[in-house]
Amino acid sequence: MAPPLVLAQLPELLTQLSSHDLEVAETLIGVIRFLLIFVAARTLAEVLVRLQLPTILGELLAGVIIGASGLHLLVPPETQAQLSSGFVSLISGLAAIPPETIPEIYNETFPSLQAVATLGLYALLFLTGLESELDELVAVGGQAFTVAVAGVVLPFALGTFGLMSLFHVELIPAIFAGASMTATSIGITASVFGELGYLKTREGQIVIGAAVLDDILGIVILAVVVSLASGGSLAIAPIVKLVAAAVIFVVAAIGLSRTAAPAFDWLIDKLKAPGEVLVASFVILSLSCFAATAIGLEAALGAFAAGLILSGSKHNHAIQQAVLPIVTLFATIFFVLVGAGMDLSVINPLDPSSRSALVVAGFLLVVAIIGKVVAGWAFVSDKPTRRLVVGLGMMPRGEVGLIFLGLGTSAGLLSPSLEAAILLMVIGTTFLAPILLRLVLGGDKPDDGDQVNEEVAADPVGLV
Repeated sequence: MAPPLVLAQLPELLTQLSSHDLEVAETLIGVIRFLLIFVAARTLAEVLVRLQLPTILGELLAGVIIGASGLHLLVPPETQAQLSSGFVSLISGLAAIPPETIPEIYNETFPSLQAVATLGLYALLFLTGLESELDELVAVGGQAFTVAVAGVVLPFALGTFGLMSLFHVELIPAIFAGASMTATSIGITASVFGELGYLKTREGQIVIGAAVLDDILGIVILAVVVSLASGGSLAIAPIVKLVAAAVIFVVAAIGLSRTAAPAFDWLIDKLKAPGEVLVASFVILSLSCFAATAIGLEAALGAFAAGLILSGSKHNHAIQQAVLPIVTLFATIFFVLVGAGMDLSVINPLDPSSRSALVVAGFLLVVAIIGKVVAGWAFVSDKPTRRLVVGLGMMPRGEVGLIFLGLGTSAGLLSPSLEAAILLMVIGTTFLAPILLRLVLGGDKPDDGDQVNEEVAADPVGLV
């Protein structure tokens, strides 16, 4: 950590550097970050493929190894972890600028990497919606709804009341911790099911539908918790408005798949410049994300909805082929950054200050797993369905759980031990879900009768 005097002088030092030196340093930092991400992610992905484990787990592990819990080479600013001295010395020597300015330049340029990672997430969710069979998704809508509601209510109630009664946590922090367990990472879920060839099965469609509904319910819970934490009045009208907007948005996307897709096909047939399919698809993706954000929803939900809209296009296969390379490249960055943001130092059992957090974390992890797994039995079906697969598919909290945690930390709602406990819950569910799904499915491909579209089900997301 730099001395306070040096920190105070950093802006002045930066202004004294020439624009050329700054540009060289920024370029070197950006290139090295990409190099670290892809080499580490693909190396571990190759190892895990040979162990018959999903490659997404390798990407998360790569982030942990080179991130805030490991080598400190890829350090998101929000972790407040110190950048590796070797990294600082290398960039300082190559760019010929003072070493104390490197962390500041590193942090200032990090949002550009996060923007690329976000593009990868949106592309993955867009592809997930694109590959969803709407008839099948609508057919399992009732089951997805009950799974989503059970997967939100169970962990929220058990977590909140358990923390209050067993660990004497105050009301607002307990509610926030309970809310953090309601999330489901649709990005991680879609990637795992796609890689295992189960995205287009009945179980896969139920999980994807439930994960989307979880996003909607999560937005509502976030609004309620933030209102409580800020001391504002808990009005019913804004909550009802938010739920209605989310429902209308998803229903509109399904309707547009039958009305807007033909217009999209007409436009594509008229365009002649190379890349017309990809560019036009990303225009729809951008418009959908913009619309979702404008009405108070998550842009990620808009990305999934854009895929639903174009799922009825006759150019569906061409869109998939155009988007797959972007998903393969940029979604890797997203998942590595998720791993890089995990600080495992908070769960060191040798540190006495960490032991109370470990006990609370163990409780939250058990509740988080049980709450989602039990939700896999929360629906009625007259067709054979692997309910355990559904429950496990709902388990990873991933980046959504980290968003909850980040909000609680920035608002000052959480004690250090509760913050560490929530982080461990997020880490545990994110890493366990792909492993347990692989063990339960045993590496077998879905039966032909379960397959909605045999041609792309073997590798619908294209990450293998």
